[in-house]
Amino acid sequence: MKKILVINPGATSTKFGVFNGEKLIFEETVQHFAHDLGHFERIVDQLQYRLDLIIQVMINANIALTALDCVVARGGLLKPLTGGTYIVNGDMLTDLREAKRGEHASNLGALLVDILAKQLNIPAYIVDPVSVDELEPEARISGLPELSRNSMVHALNSKAVARKVAANMGKKYEDINLVVAHLGTGISVTPHIKGRMIDVNNALEEGPFSPDRCGGLPARSLVKLCYSGKYNEQEMLKKLSGSGGLFAYLGTKDLREAEKMASEGNEKAELVLKAMAYQVAKEIGAMATVLSGVVDSVVLTGGIAYSEKIVQIITDKVKYIAPVMVFPGEEELESLAAGALRVLRGEEQPQVY
Repeated sequence: MKKILVINPGATSTKFGVFNGEKLIFEETVQHFAHDLGHFERIVDQLQYRLDLIIQVMINANIALTALDCVVARGGLLKPLTGGTYIVNGDMLTDLREAKRGEHASNLGALLVDILAKQLNIPAYIVDPVSVDELEPEARISGLPELSRNSMVHALNSKAVARKVAANMGKKYEDINLVVAHLGTGISVTPHIKGRMIDVNNALEEGPFSPDRCGGLPARSLVKLCYSGKYNEQEMLKKLSGSGGLFAYLGTKDLREAEKMASEGNEKAELVLKAMAYQVAKEIGAMATVLSGVVDSVVLTGGIAYSEKIVQIITDKVKYIAPVMVFPGEEELESLAAGALRVLRGEEQPQVY
């Protein structure tokens, strides 16, 4: 069995685990509070702090780092890439250190595993980073030459779930067509054709609204609001991602709380929840059209997929397209380990950044 250390750095936590083949044998989540991270000027400055925590937890758990066959991490904000498992190399590390495409905790992933891999003389990988971009040329055209549509997608979970669906069908991911809706803090809906995500609503600025993001907005009205004098640029960006969606309407980013409000007779909460599900269903319909209606399954995943209410509304509207399958949650550690295993077993060739 191949033993793999998987690391998933987030804004307020570092999640990591050890797998023996497909089996998770150890898992830990270290929470980070403002007093832990506040004095670091840049994300990359947290590198040694997080590395020391991981090593100390492993020592305390009596897990020998020398027994590892490889280390794998969540990918950061990199240049546009096709999906797959990538070898961590110098070009990748330089881009992440310089944060050329933005500061994000996931940028630490490759940096962390690179240090460990060099110490242990084992391979280091990342799998399906958020910058996976497999869009068709026509999907990039926005209607305004200055604004190209780009891919920013929950690639790791979407592709992992797509592979599960294919396995359940007794087929390969590269042999089926799916529409996968990742329903989380951000919502991204992707059409998968023969192993490629050929379109997506950028979850930061398009598509359905979500717990704290606005999604697509009426363009003329948005421009007028930007020039109203009420908000500066940073305030507007915060409204779009961080203070929009459910939060803007209901004052909460917690879907469970919003559903409780609706169940207690709050008509506004009921309407907003229905509207979010409605927008997801509408986006699924659009992406089914991208696939010319040839869809083997519609797949719902992410944290919101635990909501029976939201899932039912969406299912009722899209089940005419194809059978609906539900995979709640985000098994990111498992997805990362699976990507490394495919390479270690020779089932997939690692890609080079």
